[in-house]
Amino acid sequence: MTRSRLLPALTAREPVTGAEPWTDFWDRLESGATAQGEALAVLASLSTALPDAGTLDALLRSLDARAPRAGGSWSGTVNVVGTGGGPPTFNLSTAACLVAAAAGARVVKSGSRGYTSRYGSVDILERLGVPLAGSYPECEDMLERYGVVFAGPFVYPRELTLLARGIMPFGIKQVGRAVNTLGPFLPRLPVTAQLTGVADPRVLPVLTELAALRAVGGRQLWLVHNGLGVDELVSFAENRIGVDGGAPRVLAPEGADFGPGTLADLAPAAEGTPPGPQLRELLAGRGPRAAVESIRLNAAAAAVASGAYAEWSTALDAARDAMASGAAVDLVERLRAHRAAPPAVMVHG
Repeated sequence: MTRSRLLPALTAREPVTGAEPWTDFWDRLESGATAQGEALAVLASLSTALPDAGTLDALLRSLDARAPRAGGSWSGTVNVVGTGGGPPTFNLSTAACLVAAAAGARVVKSGSRGYTSRYGSVDILERLGVPLAGSYPECEDMLERYGVVFAGPFVYPRELTLLARGIMPFGIKQVGRAVNTLGPFLPRLPVTAQLTGVADPRVLPVLTELAALRAVGGRQLWLVHNGLGVDELVSFAENRIGVDGGAPRVLAPEGADFGPGTLADLAPAAEGTPPGPQLRELLAGRGPRAAVESIRLNAAAAAVASGAYAEWSTALDAARDAMASGAAVDLVERLRAHRAAPPAVMVHG
């Protein structure tokens, strides 16, 4: 297939197995040489129906080859990031990252502003006063200081910005659903594991195949899904966890002695109500039981994926203790103060 065949192949649902057609598209997008409407057509085609896993892997490989070096490996660290979508909930994954770190795990969270909800992870962090890291060295510094870091937009390919400009006056929210679905595979982070929730069951098969293709270099890719369409683990539903595209493991609530619950227990703060106080209460273990238990469950998953704990039961106990002791809330305060903290001084003997 020649380079000029990218858009016709996508619209015809033909596989694009090599990275070269994508590389040519990015090169022309960067130089302003794409045809009028080409960027919009490429993105709309991806968003109308995701192509096969091989085509998506070729897209990601083309971006990998253009990305700056991410630095050394962050051993024993998990990135927590979901596809978004599904029923509205409070920012469960952000809370789980804080609890997991307070329980002794090393956690990175990449994310964005709200796409289908009022508050994405970036929005809630702004309201909590928790800063985003602006570089790889700052990520490493915050991981050493706090055990958790919320990575800024620099970890995402700059080609996304070019793509957003190329589709104007349309926006990513209008025609870029594929960007959100592929979002968990886009950050360039040298972690050893990634925990990704998938909300839409229709994209789960192709993302599972993609996870098998992308599981390289010793990094594990965990995909989690449940019948409620929440892109995190839920304490009152049957969850399925697949690693590196393998057969999923069923994680049932009965095995962890969780109580009953409904989606109403996971609801975000009411319209017009600041979300920060709600999240603080939940981090302290106060709120609907199902919400607190779902935070514990996701924090435990992150802790196990990172390698901090080998057993789920131990990780669940550690997450509960981190909330009950106030360690998770204290971590928020320490992160809020990071803005005024000077960078760590590295002394080499």
